[in-house]
Amino acid sequence: MSATSKQIIRRRLVGGNVWLSHDASEPGYVATLPVRELPYEVQPSEEAVGRAMLDEIATAAATKDGSLVIIIVGGRGGQALHRILGEMAKTSDHDELLGRLHVFTQDALAPLRMDNGLSFVRDFERLLGADFFRKVKSFTSMRTDAEDLEAELAGYVERLESLGGIDIFFLGLGPEAGGASHLCYVKPGSGATYGDVGGLIPLSESILEHHIKKFKAGGAVVTETDEAECRAATHILTLGPAAILGARRVVQSIVDADTAPAKVESYRQLLNTEITADADARQKQLDQNPGLWLRVHPNVRSLILQNVLETGT
Repeated sequence: MSATSKQIIRRRLVGGNVWLSHDASEPGYVATLPVRELPYEVQPSEEAVGRAMLDEIATAAATKDGSLVIIIVGGRGGQALHRILGEMAKTSDHDELLGRLHVFTQDALAPLRMDNGLSFVRDFERLLGADFFRKVKSFTSMRTDAEDLEAELAGYVERLESLGGIDIFFLGLGPEAGGASHLCYVKPGSGATYGDVGGLIPLSESILEHHIKKFKAGGAVVTETDEAECRAATHILTLGPAAILGARRVVQSIVDADTAPAKVESYRQLLNTEITADADARQKQLDQNPGLWLRVHPNVRSLILQNVLETGT
């Protein structure tokens, strides 16, 4: 996703999952990606994680001229950063930095009213504040109330790619059955490959429950109507592996193992799983545990609290 020229996006159907893809260079390309250990850093607090995330933005700004494209993460993983950015936006001291940011979201439940309390956009607005949205260069979210969700996602990807690629992709880690994990909302068994920039996937009960639980734990104001509408959502719009792998820098944050203890086993498997060299077997392995895509990205930083490393959390 680093090219500025418009690329053709093709639709690929895998079971009930719709993936939007660019042409792959060759079927075995995924096997050529070097596997790396995941470098993690234990931070003393959620606030410290947010400060480290802000440092990533400042470092990127200092090493690049012009605008920055960042993908923000929803839920607890990004809330400390968003509170800090919201406070920064209340003064004029950081206007130059904020004015360089093109901000995008990475996933969304749909169909859903944009003003639903369980929408990522509402949570971002609550924490970032009106001044932030006024000062950034742009803020683009996935439209969850669009009549044609596939067309919405394709347009979203095209807008993101037109800006020259992602400078920082902030990610979390979603727990899945058997210690697997999802990135964005690329779910195990959804058939995502390294060439998929975005997807429209059926909403599973496990992801729905995880979504609602993490929003409530993070302090979102959720009405009964909001929750009922959310539970009626049918799909997830998400960026795909190609967007993650194409980002210049990936910064992961995991701060909620206390309220989502399944992340302990998911993170352990992310750190310790041996990734095979065989192309077909590797693709299957990555599909079964999409969190492992981070292990084939060359520039990742994982910010965690100690509790995600502790058994029995």
